[in-house]
Amino acid sequence: MKQVNLNKYNNSWYQPAGTLKKTIWYFTNMFVFKTMLPIPSSIKAKVLRLFGAKIGNGVVIKPNVNIKYPWLLEIGDYTWIGEDVWIDNLAKITIGKNCVLSQGSFLLCGSHDYTLETFDLLAKSIVLEDGSWVGAKATVCPGVTLKTHSILAVGSIATKDLESYEIYQGNPAIKKRERIIK
Repeated sequence: MKQVNLNKYNNSWYQPAGTLKKTIWYFTNMFVFKTMLPIPSSIKAKVLRLFGAKIGNGVVIKPNVNIKYPWLLEIGDYTWIGEDVWIDNLAKITIGKNCVLSQGSFLLCGSHDYTLETFDLLAKSIVLEDGSWVGAKATVCPGVTLKTHSILAVGSIATKDLESYEIYQGNPAIKKRERIIK
């Protein structure tokens, strides 16, 4: 029976940017985003735009947010990103307008092909449509779409797409009830 052999792992095909750009972003991320200093969201938005992100108006970015690659990030108007959010965007992440990423939530675009001995890297995009909400400590897995106004409850893990105006909970997240906005 075959086994995983990480000595054969090779992700040289994955080049999201040049070494200089990634290095400059690493330090910018550390000092502007992954800090508890109360740097205004407007400044953070400008910095993200400088690195190629598409950022809407009125976006709120709290302290200690980790963003892997801003050039693979799009955020719509009036979206809120809470403390300790990790945007691990090895692939494109599109976040609509009026979305919420609560404290400690995790958007995870990468995984590995566990069926191969080489454990190849997999990277799939994530989409959060308008009005969707990722609860505190919740995780959105690679390739998942949260459709408009869906909710992923606290601590839950979305491994499949979430339907519009529905609330999901658990690991894996399952539909619990309808979201009604009054």
